[in-house]
Amino acid sequence: MDLFEYQGKQYFAQFGIPVSPGGEADTVDEAVAQAEAIGYPVVVKAQVRVGGRGKAGGIKLAENADEVRLHAGNILGMDIKGHTVRRVWIELSSDIAKEYYASFTLDRPNKLYLGMLSAEGGVEIEEVAATNPDAITMLSIDPTVGLDLETAKRWVAEANLDEEAREQAAALLVQLYTCYVEGDCDLAEINPLILTTDGVVRALDAKVTLDENASFRHPEWEAWAGTDTEDPREAMAKEKGLNYIGLEGSVGIIANGAGLAMSTLDVVNQVGGSAANFLDIGGGANADVMTAALEVINADPSVKSIFVNIFGGITRVDEVAKGVIEALKRVDIKSPIVLRLDGTNAVEGRALLKDHLSDRLVAEPTMLDAARRAVAFAAAIEGGKG
Repeated sequence: MDLFEYQGKQYFAQFGIPVSPGGEADTVDEAVAQAEAIGYPVVVKAQVRVGGRGKAGGIKLAENADEVRLHAGNILGMDIKGHTVRRVWIELSSDIAKEYYASFTLDRPNKLYLGMLSAEGGVEIEEVAATNPDAITMLSIDPTVGLDLETAKRWVAEANLDEEAREQAAALLVQLYTCYVEGDCDLAEINPLILTTDGVVRALDAKVTLDENASFRHPEWEAWAGTDTEDPREAMAKEKGLNYIGLEGSVGIIANGAGLAMSTLDVVNQVGGSAANFLDIGGGANADVMTAALEVINADPSVKSIFVNIFGGITRVDEVAKGVIEALKRVDIKSPIVLRLDGTNAVEGRALLKDHLSDRLVAEPTMLDAARRAVAFAAAIEGGKG
């Protein structure tokens, strides 16, 4: 479950992480009341579970009640990348000297926690990774050992954070780690983590994803479940029992296993495309599962091609092929499909599919070849050639 910024900050505060004073508002009058209670200047921030708010006009500085009223009125109801703003966060403005990045997530292949820290904050971490990967300092953490203050101090020094920020930042990282572990997060990210002009380090933003598998330990999470209209794609996938995350690209992804799905996203990006989703069908690739997956992908108007990437281990490729064939009888697919099927009984699976292949259902021998074909399909259709 992804939290809104204001919810993430409230969650952070429970673990002692310093955040700016603020309050949420659903109406213009509530926004003004929150600003009056906090004191000026304030920042009016759209609450949506998507990046790019600032560029879309969803973050505005207000010096007085009239400006709060103006900005809140403009932001409430705004559409940001398909997400309607129904709530704003009114926050005391910060005088920023430096911006950093900090996060904790799970390193699944190595069964470790992964911390990422950078002296370059305030921009997408993917951009930093692409343009200056050395600016991100990674820290692998054994879950049985955890993160102590001395390790955090060495980490902030290695990341080259400003000297005056290091002691506070190290303490905050320990608090963030505690939030990540004890708060049952899949992701706990601060971008930017700021150093103010008066020498205070605090979280200016909060991106938190909670592990829904741990919800039985957190009955308080239920209050957050209905705070916004869910992405309709994700709602549809949830109804069908699929592990799905909506993204913003044009290549629909279906894979078996979270690791393969992530690798598929990476390969699509590597060859110049962008994924419309993450969809892991797990070990089940029978007709019902494949039909459900294709229905979800097919319902997304941004999808221009579909990349089905299956590696059969316990799951047999011939059974996957039967599932694909049957699913195609049940679903009127709008986009061309590229198949990459490998692993157990791959030869038998490909033989079953042979008579069903066409110019809109193609098979490729490798993941890279399939990614290139899927991206080419999407580009042709987006360019009006398909």
